[in-house]
Amino acid sequence: MREPAQCAAIVGAAEYKPRRFSEEIAESSLEQAADLALLALDDAGLTLADVDGIAVRGVYVSQQFLPATLAEYLGVRIRFGDAPDLGGATAAGMVWRSASAIERELASVVLCIYPGNFPPRRSGEEGWRDFGASSYLPGSPQAQFEIPYGHLGQNVPYALIAQRYAAMHEYDPRAMARLVVHQRRNANLNPDAIFHDKLLTEDDVLASPMIADPLHMLEIVRPVKGGAAVVVAGGDVVARTRHRPAHITGFGEAVAHKSPQWADDMLDPPLRQAAATAFAMADLTPTDMDGAQIYDCYTIAVLMALEAVGFCEKGSGTQFLRSRDFTHAGDFPLNTNGGQLGFGQAGGAGGMTHVVEGYRQVAGRCGPRQVDNCDTMFVSGNGGIMSEQVALILQGGP
Repeated sequence: MREPAQCAAIVGAAEYKPRRFSEEIAESSLEQAADLALLALDDAGLTLADVDGIAVRGVYVSQQFLPATLAEYLGVRIRFGDAPDLGGATAAGMVWRSASAIERELASVVLCIYPGNFPPRRSGEEGWRDFGASSYLPGSPQAQFEIPYGHLGQNVPYALIAQRYAAMHEYDPRAMARLVVHQRRNANLNPDAIFHDKLLTEDDVLASPMIADPLHMLEIVRPVKGGAAVVVAGGDVVARTRHRPAHITGFGEAVAHKSPQWADDMLDPPLRQAAATAFAMADLTPTDMDGAQIYDCYTIAVLMALEAVGFCEKGSGTQFLRSRDFTHAGDFPLNTNGGQLGFGQAGGAGGMTHVVEGYRQVAGRCGPRQVDNCDTMFVSGNGGIMSEQVALILQGGP
C-alpha cells in the first residue's frame, strides 16, 4: 500500500473564471500560462525558485518545445519537462507523470499548466478545429473514410455511443436530465461557474434542442474561455505549503483508439483499465471514495465512466442516475464545482477543472459546496471519443 505521505501531492491551484467567447482577451496563451503559474505558486506558498519541472499544453506561440518555451519565459531551469497529448485527459496525465517524476527524484516541484483558450483561427494550419476531434489532414484514415460520410467531430460519435448503450441496456432521457440538474445545483453554489446564476429543471433539459439524437443541447458541454494550473510537489516541500495537500496515491492511463469506429466495444471504455490500475496502486476501492470529479463533456460520458470505474454495475448506470444524489451534500457528490456542464469547458483545460476541484475538495477549500469530511476523491480525464482516459486517486494528508 502507498502511504499518502510517501506520495507526491497537489499543493496549490489556480483557475480563471470562465468567460464567454464574445469577450476579448488581450493576453497571449504564453502570458496566460505564466500568470497561471504565478497564481498557483502563490496559492501553494511557493515561488519560481522552487520550480524544477513544467508540464504544459495550450501554449500556441510555439508548435513545439512547449516546456522549454515556458521555462525560458518564466526564467527557470527545469529538470523535468512534459507536454502530454491526450485531449481532455491531458491535465490528469500531466499530474500523474509529474507525481511519478517527483517520486523518482527527477524533480521536486512541477507546474502543471493549461491555458484554456482555443487557438487562433488561421488559414490552413488551424483549420482542423472545424472538425473537432477528427483529422482532415492527408493520410488520415478519418479524412478518407469518415469525414466524407458525416462521421466527424464529437456530437455525432457520442450520440452513436448513447444509441449503442440504449440498444444494449436501459436508457432513460429523464435520468440523464436529472444528472445535469444535480450538477447545475452544484454550479449554483460556485460563483465562478458560467451557469452560477441560472437555475435548471429536468424539463428544461428535455425541452432543449436535440443536437444529435439522443443528446439534447443541455447534455453537451458549454465551451468557454479560461485556463487552470496546479502545483505538484513532494518530500519536504509539501510540509511548508499553505494548505492541506491532496496526495496522488493512485493513477492509471489507457488508450484504446482514435475513432470509435475502430473500438472493439464502444461500451467498454479504456477508463475501466485505467481506474483498476489506480485503485490497485492506492489499495482502495470505489466504495472508499468520498466523491468523484468525472470528465463530463456529455451526459453519456458520465454514465459510461460510472460503470467503467465500478461505481455501479455495467448496464445499471441509468438506475444509478435515478437513485443517487449527486449534489455536494448528497450520497454521491459528483462534479461539485458544476462540472464542465455547469462550470464550463475551457478547451483542453476542461480536464484541469476536475483536477482543481478534486484537490480543493480534499484540501477542504470549497466553501458552500464543500463535501463533509472529504478525504478521498476520484478524478478522471477523457480525451477524444472515450479514447484516451486517465484515472487519479487523491487522498488527504497532514
